[in-house]
Amino acid sequence: MNSNLLFDFSVDKENKTIHIKREFDANLDLVWQAWTKAELLNEWWAPKPYHIETKSLDLRVGGMWLYAMVSPQDEKMWCKADYKVIETEKLLSWLDAFCDENGKENTIKPRSLWTNNFTENNGITLVNITLKHDKLEDIKAMIDMGFKEGLTMAFENLDNFLPTIKNKKT
Repeated sequence: MNSNLLFDFSVDKENKTIHIKREFDANLDLVWQAWTKAELLNEWWAPKPYHIETKSLDLRVGGMWLYAMVSPQDEKMWCKADYKVIETEKLLSWLDAFCDENGKENTIKPRSLWTNNFTENNGITLVNITLKHDKLEDIKAMIDMGFKEGLTMAFENLDNFLPTIKNKKT
């Protein structure tokens, strides 16, 4: 990873949000594709040694991304993202949840409303992420589950994966 790339992670307890700013050394089109195409998400979204397997991805408002996070022992933890707002190469928002393999939500675990804003400056793409929660306890539960560490590893996967896509496109 280019050590000059921005990575900022903060919690706003008053507003029950997590804020993440992360730069990637790739143009906006490439980063957008990596966040919206199943075959590309499968390559980077999970922290190693886990990987994900997308069951379905319907990228439209009202659509859903249904995937399993798969452990090295082949245990699957199902998750979904219900798409709320999509503005191509600008904004991608979804409500996430743990669920079963058919997308039936686990109502015990916390949900987060993700709002991801994408901007590019001189070939560096910034993804500005806000995760909104209903309760402060939900943020604590996510942090305790290792969310920050897992997301950091996933972003490092994307750092390593983006040059391989770049090379295929040229």
